[in-house]
Amino acid sequence: YISVLLNVGCTPPMMMSTVFLISLFLRLILTVHSHNSPLDEREIRQKLSFHTPQPSQSQSPENSTTLHLRPSGSSFKIALFADLHFGENAWTDWGPRQDVNSIKVMSTVLDEEQPDFVVYLGNVITANNIPIQNASLYWDQAISPTRDRGIPWASVFGNHDDMPFEWPMDWFSSTGIPPFRCPMNASCPSESEGGKGCSFKGTTRLELMMNELEMNRLSYSKFGPKDLWPSVSNYVLKLSSTDDPESIITYMYFLDSGGGSYPEVISNAQAEWFNRTSQEINPNSRVPEIIFWHIPSQAYKTVAPRFYAHRKCIGSMFVEKVASQEAEMGMMKLLEGRSSVKAVFVGHNHGLDWCCPYKDFWLCYARHSGYGGYGNWPRGARILEITQQPFSLKSWIHMEDGHVHSEVLLSSTTREE
Repeated sequence: YISVLLNVGCTPPMMMSTVFLISLFLRLILTVHSHNSPLDEREIRQKLSFHTPQPSQSQSPENSTTLHLRPSGSSFKIALFADLHFGENAWTDWGPRQDVNSIKVMSTVLDEEQPDFVVYLGNVITANNIPIQNASLYWDQAISPTRDRGIPWASVFGNHDDMPFEWPMDWFSSTGIPPFRCPMNASCPSESEGGKGCSFKGTTRLELMMNELEMNRLSYSKFGPKDLWPSVSNYVLKLSSTDDPESIITYMYFLDSGGGSYPEVISNAQAEWFNRTSQEINPNSRVPEIIFWHIPSQAYKTVAPRFYAHRKCIGSMFVEKVASQEAEMGMMKLLEGRSSVKAVFVGHNHGLDWCCPYKDFWLCYARHSGYGGYGNWPRGARILEITQQPFSLKSWIHMEDGHVHSEVLLSSTTREE
């Protein structure tokens, strides 16, 4: 929580808008963790070696890598929230209002769709707008609608999640730098100005992940193998039948596509990890596989609709060019060689929400879910529905106004009319 435009203490004045009061209250609650000093990398890695997140009560998995169908259910529903960008323009009253609006979007989708699981598909926060020691305060606020409803989730990192603070150029004009009031203790924001209690170095991926796992027993997120550093959030989850836990319905792979503190790329080391892991757990490609990361691969450019010729693509927004990863280091070639891969899901481009067939699987965007970030297109979320016997993967977009559109069957590369 930061306030730089309003001269307030622990209690905001009555004249403030209701929306800002709600946001302010949320941020004050979250401030309880902000006095902790950031850990250095060695200490984080020591904690990483011994830390195991607690499993979800609602899922009660055998271990934290397994999800189960509901006891009486034949399907499993997942909501994808992409590009929430909490903490955007944190020093203005506009920024906190966007966070409140984003919470409304997620709450609407969660209440109307009743998903079994949620995936936070990167750019959960806009860290380059957050000048406090612990950007996890905003991350925690972003996952609160899911957590409050007792729904388990998993997350991957995007290019804005660990960016260092970017100083606005207008702060160096005649108007000067606004008076900062960053949290110094758990009870009340400090009244001191001049940047005390603030930090402009950003919060690392390791710190963000550790804070998520230590504070949330419903999180299925993972650090991933240490030798894939600087990428974090590389892991696999499996969905199994309740009646037969040994019967795997699908594997879900989560990868860090970079950006922020290092280049926007899925490295060769990550590709090799995926190859080893998939060959070990699914050697015959018998079990369907679903892939999640944030920044689209360069293959998205090859299928992107041109000149409004949408071909077999299904969606409602085709207004941007694909902003892809900087290089291709072997990941897509591996996916192309596996008949079990059904779809890849990304965020990053706020003005795209299509699914297009590529080779023998689909390349899909989610839907811009947050009011932070660029663009004024209506917000929503992509929904996935997995069914077994026989396996199918269906998807659609659920808008914040309740409208549902762009349904597509992703377990086949033949377009369903």
